[in-house]
Amino acid sequence: MTETYKLRIAIIGAGIAGLGVAIALKNHPAIDVQLYEKSAELKEIGASIALGPNGMRTLERLGVDNALEDEIAFRNKSRYPMIYRHWQTNEILSTDSHAGEVEYRHLTSRFYRAHLHDALAQHVDPSRIHLSKSFESVTTDAATQQLLITFTDKTTATADIIVGADGIHSPVRTFFVPTSSTGWTGWVAFRSVFPYSHVAHIQDLPDEANHFWGPDRTFFISKLGKDLFTVVGSYQADPNAPDAPYKDSTWNSDGDVNVLKEFYKDWSPLVRQIVDAVPYTRIYPNSAAQTLDTWVLGGGKVTLAGDAAHAHGGAFAAGGSLALDDAWAFAASISHVFPENATRKPTDAEILQALRIYEKTRKPHTDKVMRVVHDNNTKKLARASQAGDPETDEQLRARIKNRADPSWIHEHDVQAAFAQTAATQLDVPRA
Repeated sequence: MTETYKLRIAIIGAGIAGLGVAIALKNHPAIDVQLYEKSAELKEIGASIALGPNGMRTLERLGVDNALEDEIAFRNKSRYPMIYRHWQTNEILSTDSHAGEVEYRHLTSRFYRAHLHDALAQHVDPSRIHLSKSFESVTTDAATQQLLITFTDKTTATADIIVGADGIHSPVRTFFVPTSSTGWTGWVAFRSVFPYSHVAHIQDLPDEANHFWGPDRTFFISKLGKDLFTVVGSYQADPNAPDAPYKDSTWNSDGDVNVLKEFYKDWSPLVRQIVDAVPYTRIYPNSAAQTLDTWVLGGGKVTLAGDAAHAHGGAFAAGGSLALDDAWAFAASISHVFPENATRKPTDAEILQALRIYEKTRKPHTDKVMRVVHDNNTKKLARASQAGDPETDEQLRARIKNRADPSWIHEHDVQAAFAQTAATQLDVPRA
């Protein structure tokens, strides 16, 4: 198929979701993918990120085998996805388990976010990534019916389909759905990634990913690839309080390790030693939005992926896997109506069908995730407001042991969901 008749797909955002979509489509000979990234440099901002078995399987399905290597992916040797400890005694109170059979390379893994992003970027032709392109608006050309994207620098690009993969505060999403802006949940993460040598001297330091739970906050630690280590502290405020700490803080802003030390001054000696060794910390206020009525926007030619589609705020450490599954499902949906042997471009009706298949494959699952997240956020606020009636140790232990099993999130089978959805769709003539 000549360049003139190729299906042009514009991806707004070159993060994990955007790169995933580009990788999933790169071998389709009749599709031209272009990525538009607002940053002046292709790099990921953030600290650590986890992928469950679903995300790891999708990486393999996309051919990103370099991201499965032990060099950058840290897996718990016990095979437990997460280990939960008591904030004062350090005792292990519970563990998460995989529900199904999981091969070693698909075990839940922790990454330094930049390592995972780099591993994905290696599979995308750099000439297809356009930097310093911040989305402003989109219109439809009356003559050609193509989408005309305008960026804030007033340059433009055209496309047949747009995928908004531009993050939790997605300008693409809010352009089409102005009421979909995010709000602060009151939760703030204090994240650090640094060489393991900073904590290597600490006696009895756990050598696996561990989550310490206390009455009013948590503390997460894990090794990462390339001899790195991560620490994540937390703080819960009332987001509606006018004087709430961190109410006006911004993503990836400078934090104060002395504040972190104050937060954990009454925790176990082990936790305090770890905190004392933290060389710096950065602040990540947690935001979330309500579920969207639909992901099919722009007259049936625009959709969303990753946090732009389901702004759940990163709960359950599921965001990366959800984004990769979105990418695979979008590409599978496009290929379903526009296979590699297509002899013409898909019609508007076929494009609409593809976006509906994608939505029906993914949205029921991510909507359920978001319902659970919003419910948990409500419970967190309720606990935080009980200053006069604090949680007892017995109640804390029961909460840890009775927490919900997250395996339905981390082991979700996107291939099965797609197959079921595609099989129930009314066929239109394929391109």
